[in-house]
Amino acid sequence: MFTCFISQIEPKDVLQALDDTHWIQAMQEELNQFERNKVWELVQRPTPRLEAIRMFLAYAAHKNFIVYQMDKQAPRAWYDTLSQFLTENGFTKGKVDRTLFRIQDKKSILLVQIYVDDIIFGSTNKELCEKFSNLMQSKFEMSMMGELTFFLGLQVKQLKNGTFISQTKYTKDLIKKFGMEEKSSVKIPMNTSVKMDMDSDGKTIDQTRYRALIGCLLYLTESRPDITFAVGVCARFQSAPKESHMTTAKRILRYLKGCQEVDLWYPVRKFIC
Repeated sequence: MFTCFISQIEPKDVLQALDDTHWIQAMQEELNQFERNKVWELVQRPTPRLEAIRMFLAYAAHKNFIVYQMDKQAPRAWYDTLSQFLTENGFTKGKVDRTLFRIQDKKSILLVQIYVDDIIFGSTNKELCEKFSNLMQSKFEMSMMGELTFFLGLQVKQLKNGTFISQTKYTKDLIKKFGMEEKSSVKIPMNTSVKMDMDSDGKTIDQTRYRALIGCLLYLTESRPDITFAVGVCARFQSAPKESHMTTAKRILRYLKGCQEVDLWYPVRKFIC
């Protein structure tokens, strides 16, 4: 079973966050973490005042408007601290994925995946999950959020005989974002008769919007291998996209519109330790 430490509610803007005592507390805890990990250094307020507001808009509503100067990148500092802590407690860091840690004995294995300040972990032994949770909370200010159901746009449904992973909500949001809700669906993501090339004489389109669409589709391939080839072809033309390329890319959205609720099924397998 996989579990996670992760935020559940996200405010829409700074003012909404500052109106919530829980988020104020969370921001203060984050500042405390910055100081403990030596990510920031307290300095005199820069002049003019506008410069500080531009740099640290998230804290503009604080009465003292405390100013911190970045000492090193916060995510890297947190990773270094966490990595050292885990290795000191017997974890092995992945050779390919440096954010993946594991610890195992002859019968059980515990896997820990780090994404900035969010952590998911799972084990063949429930007691190892409980021990890891206690270990992390004894060292860091973290909250146990329970069984993993949603992480970075991935929906997770855990059953006794396996796990479903999907991006149904992400897919629906993507279709809406690019205005394809009213378009008809198609049965295949790419027309087999279409041969894509640079289309030098084609109409030039907004490069930023095309890249945004391709980026979203590439992330969607995490749970939708059926669109991998079509997305890969469209991704070749991000440097100078034309209208024909966008039409082909949007066809993928039309295909997704007709099959939004598709899951990946991972049946239970025994770990080989």
